[in-house]
Amino acid sequence: MKLVFATNNPNKVKEIKALLGESFEILSLSDIGCTEEIPETQNTLEGNALQKARYIKEKYGYNCFADDTGLLVEALNGEPGVYSARYAGEQKNAKDNIQKLLQKLADENNRKAYFQTSIALILDSEETLFNGVVNGEITHQESGAEGFGYDPVFQPEGKNTTFAEMSLQEKNKISHRGRAFAKMIAYLENKK
Repeated sequence: MKLVFATNNPNKVKEIKALLGESFEILSLSDIGCTEEIPETQNTLEGNALQKARYIKEKYGYNCFADDTGLLVEALNGEPGVYSARYAGEQKNAKDNIQKLLQKLADENNRKAYFQTSIALILDSEETLFNGVVNGEITHQESGAEGFGYDPVFQPEGKNTTFAEMSLQEKNKISHRGRAFAKMIAYLENKK
């Protein structure tokens, strides 16, 4: 089965190919010649994922899926949420985002947070949503060199390491994205 993953993030494509294995051919946006910035103007993760998937289906005609992921911090009333990638500005710089987050939490004892991934899958004309959540907390400083985004400061519940200190395989077993994609994969396996 051929599916377009509506993302320009090579790290996400790598993670998904590792999860899906050989039974699916995953195409990136560059594989289909999509170079434009796909709008993300919704106020929920699910809304943004659907908006991106619909854009690809309508403009390019491919069966596709799109995700939106957010880090939601309890003490910050759910910030950065849908603005996670551009928390510190439109340049979407992970280091800047982490610094802003750590500064906002500097005097905060409540470090509880969770990552959520919402995936919108469009097969022919059928739209399906999948969600994955992992609870944890924000560490006081960065640790680890793996992963991307907020991984160096997110420690999942029950673990004593950040996502950035885990191998891709370890992270995929427990991550929000791994959980959401496991639901999508189970759904796709039934469609084959």
